[in-house]
Amino acid sequence: MATSLANPYAPNELDEGDDDNDEWTPLQLAALQGDLVLTEQLLASPNEDVNAPARGYYGRTALQAAASHGHLEVVARLLAAGADPNAPGGNNAGRTAVQAAAAGGYSDVVHALIRAGARVAEGPSRYNGRSVMQAAAGAGHAALVRELLAMEGVDVNEPACRDTGRTALQGAAEGGYVEVVELLLGAGADVNAPPARYKGRTALQAAVGAGKLDVVDLLLQHGADVNAAGCYYHGATALSAAAELGSVEAVQKLLAAGADMSAVSGDARRTALQVADLWDHLDVVAILEAAEKRTIS
Repeated sequence: MATSLANPYAPNELDEGDDDNDEWTPLQLAALQGDLVLTEQLLASPNEDVNAPARGYYGRTALQAAASHGHLEVVARLLAAGADPNAPGGNNAGRTAVQAAAAGGYSDVVHALIRAGARVAEGPSRYNGRSVMQAAAGAGHAALVRELLAMEGVDVNEPACRDTGRTALQGAAEGGYVEVVELLLGAGADVNAPPARYKGRTALQAAVGAGKLDVVDLLLQHGADVNAAGCYYHGATALSAAAELGSVEAVQKLLAAGADMSAVSGDARRTALQVADLWDHLDVVAILEAAEKRTIS
């Protein structure tokens, strides 16, 4: 039996025409809330399916729901009842249980799931998905990232998923997690991994767009391509991302690093100057116009 619930993961992104989007079984709700007593009671019922699938765009299985909030005792009970540690998540931002636990930095849950057979090498789901490493790195969980780097089968350069994906380094850069960025670079993360096709960012573009200038400096020191093209949909070069943000300091850093002011990318096909003008960042417009004049002369 499914119960209607306002989506706890993405309440403002639901497609109201899809009735499955906010339907959770009683067991999934109990697991989400970490209610061990209720979980036990529900598992005692022959009508309760421990592996009821994630429904709708943002659904979670009971195990994924418990793992995503670090409810270790509930996770252990569900596993003992036969919960599948590798079941797929919902359609959008789907996470396996171990990916969900990694996103929360719940190392104890991650290890419990691995012991139960969770696949750490599982790639990200297609829409806004994250591998275990991508999930941990993108949320800035340095200690867990260290543990994962030592595990067999964990790929520091797992490609980003096609839609709104981030590699581990891109996610850490976007979050401004300097320690994680350093760990990943030290482990061989590709500083110039390409962006996801839809709403993707290179590590440098992600750091610039999020205003993380300390990470920008670090990435440039490690050979980040200042002129890498943006993704096809909603893409931006690093300079265009800085222009959209209105960051004078970022624009100056990128120009000093050799950013091409004439470059366009993404579906809008605008230069950084056009982007700055569109967003009324007049100080950035002035800097770019002055730089353009120096180039011409």
